[in-house]
Formats: sequence, structure tokens, C-alpha cells
Amino acid sequence: MRVVIISVLMVLAINSCTSVKKLPKNEEWITLFNGKDIKDWFVKIHHHEVGENFGNTFRAEDGILKVRYDQYGDFNDQFGHLYYKIPYSYYHLKLEYRFVGELQKGAPSYTLRNSGVMFHSQDPRTMPKEQDWPISVEFQMLGGLGDGKPRPTGNMCSPGTNVVYNGKLDETHCINSKSKTYDGDQWVKAEIIVLGDSLITHIINGENVLEYSKPQIGGGVVNRFDPAIKVDGKLLKSGFIALQSEGQPVDFRNIQLKDLSKK
Repeated sequence: MRVVIISVLMVLAINSCTSVKKLPKNEEWITLFNGKDIKDWFVKIHHHEVGENFGNTFRAEDGILKVRYDQYGDFNDQFGHLYYKIPYSYYHLKLEYRFVGELQKGAPSYTLRNSGVMFHSQDPRTMPKEQDWPISVEFQMLGGLGDGKPRPTGNMCSPGTNVVYNGKLDETHCINSKSKTYDGDQWVKAEIIVLGDSLITHIINGENVLEYSKPQIGGGVVNRFDPAIKVDGKLLKSGFIALQSEGQPVDFRNIQLKDLSKK
């Protein structure tokens, strides 16, 4: 009997070890941008249909995902977004970004050294041609203007959405983080941890700079949307991730995601 018990315990121990070895698979980082092309992404630019990469706005060059406007002429409010093909709910996203070049002619002054990552975004295929912004939450990226004044990055902006901040529903369009100011064309590391419709954490260069919760549809800024999509008060549990173009040339690289949904 003792031999049988010992054998059973050994089998259980082996199975337990096997299960533990399988767990790290859920912890693996997924590379969203392969450095060669944007085949896993699709475009929606204001005034254009889904899938039309007007002016080759988003392009892969030298292992970098670049946002450029050299084929534009006047900017003409052609705000654009490049969406990863799969929506997510619980995840940890990380990437690096840098601002380069000059603001495109005709772009709004507030877009100077300004870009972002949209998340929990509506499917761009539900956006009318003339809808300017996706209903989403934005991890806003700002670059310093070299004037010595603070300009934090890793902020939260809310096109067509609201969040709960400091325990209260906050309808402010943008909430500043506590990050440092980053001048020049330096690469900055940005991370966001998204836990469905619960906690959202913004991280810049390894430092937690902002937290909020309960992202939900509501508020303004977004125009000419389908009313059936904008259901105010609806909590946002998942959605698409998108890189922004709004007039300022910007580079992205090392875009990776860890899926936390099974954890």
C-alpha cells in the first residue's frame, strides 16, 4: 500500500510540475509590429474610407513604424489612426515613440509634438467616412517644446468617453499625468496596463504616472458618429488598439503586447 501511495504522489507531483511549466505561455509578449510592413494593421483617416492609407501616412521603414505627411499638402483635418487587427480586453502594451520633423501645414496648433495610442476603440469599420475620431480612450503622448515649461506625457484623453478618476466620474477631456517632460527627438518608453473596464495604468520610462478606472462611452469631441454606436454610460470592456496621426511626424518601434486575459 505504501508503494502505491508513493507512486500516486509522484504522478501528482509530475503533473503539477507540467502544469506550472505550461503557465509561462500566457506570459509571453506578442510582437504587434514586425518591422517590415503593416499587413497586420488597417487604416482609417478622416475624409477617407476604412483601409485607404491616404498619402502613405503610415509606413514601415528601417524597422520603424513611421507617421508622415510629405504627400499631403494642407493637412485638412485628416486625423488618422492605424488599428491592430485584433481587439483586446486585458493586456499590457509597451512601445517606444519619438517626435521628429515639423508640424504639417494646416494641422491644429495643439497637435504640435502630440500623438497617442487609442485603446478600447470602436471598430473603425463602424465609423462613417466623415467621423473625425474613434470613440475610444487615448494614451496621449506629448513632447517638450524646449521652452523650459513642463509638458507631461502619458496623459489620458477621452474622445467620446469618460473615466472615473480619484473616485469620481471625470468628464474632463484630458487628465495630465505626473510624468517628466521629454524634449527633443529622444525615444521614450510608454506602457499601458488595461484590465477590461476596471483599472487602467499609464507608465512612462518605467514610472507609473497615471491611474483611473471604469472607461465608458460619454462626453463629446467625436463628431458625425453613428448614434447607434455611441451609447452613453456603457462601460468599455474591450476594443481595438490604434496609433494616431494628427499632423505631427512621429516614429514608433518595439510594439509588444502581453495578453492578460487568461491570468
